[in-house]
Amino acid sequence: MADSNASIERPIEFIDLAAQQARLRPQIDAAIARVLDHGQYIMGPEIAAFETALADLTGAKHVISCASGTDALLIGMMALDLGPGDAVLCPGFTYTATPEAIALLGATPIFIDVDANDFNVDPARIAGGIALAKEKGLRPVGIIVVDLFGLPADYDAIRAAAGDLWIMADAAQSLGAHSPQGKVGTFGTITATSFFPAKPLGCYGDGGAILTDEAGLAAICRSIRLHGRSTIDKYDIERIGVNGRLDTLQAAILLEKLKVFEEEVELRQTVAARYNTAFADIAAVPPMPEGTTSVWAQYTLKVPAARRDAIQAALKAVGVPTAVYYPRPLHHQGAYRHYPFVGNGLPTSEALSAEVLSLPMHPYLSAEEQDYIIERVREALQNGDEPA
Repeated sequence: MADSNASIERPIEFIDLAAQQARLRPQIDAAIARVLDHGQYIMGPEIAAFETALADLTGAKHVISCASGTDALLIGMMALDLGPGDAVLCPGFTYTATPEAIALLGATPIFIDVDANDFNVDPARIAGGIALAKEKGLRPVGIIVVDLFGLPADYDAIRAAAGDLWIMADAAQSLGAHSPQGKVGTFGTITATSFFPAKPLGCYGDGGAILTDEAGLAAICRSIRLHGRSTIDKYDIERIGVNGRLDTLQAAILLEKLKVFEEEVELRQTVAARYNTAFADIAAVPPMPEGTTSVWAQYTLKVPAARRDAIQAALKAVGVPTAVYYPRPLHHQGAYRHYPFVGNGLPTSEALSAEVLSLPMHPYLSAEEQDYIIERVREALQNGDEPA
C-alpha cells in the first residue's frame, strides 16, 4: 500500500520523454552527428541497420520502415491489393488511423465489438462482421486486429474465427510484447507499427514499420514505399506507390533507443504490477494472461462512468495527469457513421468509452511518484472524488 503521506517535488508527467532523452542524449547527439557527417538524409545506412535490428528484436523475417504508423497500415493494405468493393473488419474501440487507412483505399471498414476484459477484438464477433459484409454486397477480405494499450490479442482464436481472411496486426501500441503464440511482429499476414514519440519505442517525429514473414509482400511494400519503383531503376515505376520513407535521422535515433528498449519494457512491467496490486480491490485493472507481456503503452483502469469526469478532475487538482483513450467509439464519429457496424450497436465499445481512464505510465516513474499516484487515485475512487 502506498504511503498516505507521500509527496512529490516536481510535476508528474503522463509520459516522460525528457527523462529518457536525458539518459540517452550523448548517444543520440552522436548518432545525429553521424548522419549530418555522411549527409545521406534519405535512405541512409541507418535505415537498413534499424530494419535489421528490429527484425532481430521481433523475429519477423522482413522489416520495412516507413514514415508513420498510418503509412504502415496504408502500404500494407496496398500490398494486399485492397480496394473498392472489399470489406475489412476492425474494432470499434481504437484510434481513427485503423479504419482511416481502409477508407482511403476505397474499401469499407466493418466495425465489430471488442472484449470488455482486455479491450481487444472479440473473436466471437468476427462471424457477424463477415456476414454483414456479404449482406452489404461486399467482399470480406481481411481483419485489422489492434493490440490495444500494449497487450497482444488472442491471435489463435482470431485466426480460427477469421477463416481465409488475411490478418493485419496493428501493433502501434504493442511492439516488444509477446504471448504464448509468439512475439508481436509475427502474428498476422502483416504487422503495422508506429514510432510516434509517445509510443513505447518512439522517435523524435513520425515513423513506422511493416513486418511480415512473406518475402513477396515485403518486396511489394518496399516498392510502394518508394513511389512504386522497381528494383531495376528508380525511374522504372511498376505500381502506384507513395512517398513513405522513414527519415535517416529518425532511424539513427531509433537505433539508440532500441539499445535500452527491452530494459524499459521490464521497467514498465514493474510499474504496472505495482498499479495492479494497488488498485485491484477498488477498480477493474488490466488483465495479464499467463505467459503474456504487455508493453503498457497505456495503463488503463475501468471506473464508474457516472464518476469518471469527477475522478479525472480530482486527480488533476492534485497534480496527477490522466487521459481517456478513447472518448467516443468509431461508429459514433462523424467520419464513420455511414459505415456498417455489427448488430444494433457496439455495446462494449460504447461502455468502455465512458469508463476507461489511463494513468501516468513510462519507465522512469520513480517509486515516490508511483506512491503519490497510487494514493491520490485511491482517494479519488473512495472519497467522493474530492481532492486530497
